[in-house]
Amino acid sequence: MRALLWVLAAMLTLPVNAQLKAGFDANEYHDLLSLHQNGDTAGAKNHPAAYRLLYTSPEVGFYNKWILWERSDGVDVIQVRGTIAKTESWLANFYAAMIPAEGMIQLNDSTRWKYKLAADSGKSFVHVGWTVAVGFMSADIIAHVKERYAKGTRQFIIMGHSQGGAIAFLLRSYLHYHPDLPKDIRYKTYCSAAPKPGNLFYAYDFDNITRDGWAFRVVNSDDWVPETPLSLQTIYDFNTPSPFMNVKGELKKQKFFVRLYGTIIYNRLTRTTNRSVRRFRKTLGNGVFKLSKRHLQEMQQPAYVFSNNYMTCGSPVILLTDAEYQKKHPFDGKNIFIHHMPEQYLYLLKKYYSLPD
Repeated sequence: MRALLWVLAAMLTLPVNAQLKAGFDANEYHDLLSLHQNGDTAGAKNHPAAYRLLYTSPEVGFYNKWILWERSDGVDVIQVRGTIAKTESWLANFYAAMIPAEGMIQLNDSTRWKYKLAADSGKSFVHVGWTVAVGFMSADIIAHVKERYAKGTRQFIIMGHSQGGAIAFLLRSYLHYHPDLPKDIRYKTYCSAAPKPGNLFYAYDFDNITRDGWAFRVVNSDDWVPETPLSLQTIYDFNTPSPFMNVKGELKKQKFFVRLYGTIIYNRLTRTTNRSVRRFRKTLGNGVFKLSKRHLQEMQQPAYVFSNNYMTCGSPVILLTDAEYQKKHPFDGKNIFIHHMPEQYLYLLKKYYSLPD
């Protein structure tokens, strides 16, 4: 019966060989978020009729998992699962030190994963935990993309909610810069309720490779998760040139008392942020790695950069809450994820885009 429904959807709902279109599509996002709600039971029931389950991956890394769907118009969907109720899955979120957007990570004794997530790795930094998650899933995803390409698929949607959305950012970058993938593949990306994946220069790169409406971050304005991880900006996070590149050199040119006062103020302003970055790197880098090592025993610790300047990326689609929403979805003082769940996102989506219930 389900197969029959899928065939009928192909004939009646969507045009055959339809092309992915740039721009936010509320109906498309609605269906993708409905797929996400299936969770580990993907394909079992309740998913939109136009989607057919092709593959469900094993759990790897920080209990990461991805699911491959085929839409009835020939578009494939790579759905990345979010955080689950396991300590190791949460550790991927807290493993929030930054690493360069290009490098090599020893995932286990037999796998040295080479990755590139931005053109300028000297300035672009990314979240280590979610990057490692991409690493553990990467070979499987690449193999399936190549297999589907050989069968004629040229269009993929990448979608994730919460942690899945953060990983989706980095996965989109990884696929763009992967040297062995055909260049005529079209990707569209929906990062729903996603935290910030990297620094400002990574965001610049992501927004460049997905420009003209090919990647979106969808945010419930009352959801705190997209505001994470905590971000710190130091003078080292600015572009060059900037007024901060040679402050000490310029102070040396000043008269004694001006130089003395200026040095005191400069040190006060920079010492606090620099100390905070070191603490973040120690706690969210070294500390979380030691905890992760209990599960990922063969993974080697990568070198972290001196930065914690997390930024959002992707074209924003903001689902603004109001009094009516607050009345329907009040915070009970306990459930801090009340505004983070797909149900609340779908409620606001239907309101703003006049979608049927």
